[in-house]
Amino acid sequence: MRTRWGLAAGLAALVALGGASALAQQPGKGNQKRTDGDKVREVLPESEAVFTREERVLIPRWLRTHRSGLPPGLAKRDRLPPGLEKQLRERGTLPPGLQKRVQPLPFELERQLHLLPTGYRRVVIGGNVILMKDNTAAIYDIIREAIP
Repeated sequence: MRTRWGLAAGLAALVALGGASALAQQPGKGNQKRTDGDKVREVLPESEAVFTREERVLIPRWLRTHRSGLPPGLAKRDRLPPGLEKQLRERGTLPPGLQKRVQPLPFELERQLHLLPTGYRRVVIGGNVILMKDNTAAIYDIIREAIP
């Protein structure tokens, strides 16, 4: 009889410890439940906003063939001085003076590209197409000399 009580007590302790460790592994505070989205985000790697290989081909080709229909700010051969051109680099920040000179990518072209995460946008400056974070002006990717 003692062995049965000992076995039952041991099982109860094991279940209690197992449940406590499962609760300790869950992120968050208290009794918050994890949603399916939380589970998916844990498994998938964090996405990074960059131009795809197809976009790197499509954007310059589209800008070259539709050059006559571009808005005046994009149609002219606007080049940046070498000092400012060097400041355009991935993981860099667009200087405040250049932030005022950016032009949005033409809507017809933008419709053909992949959707961007919220807060990102594609812009043209000095013949380059830049993928940047809107609120911080952080540059994530560049297609240099997209407008010939």
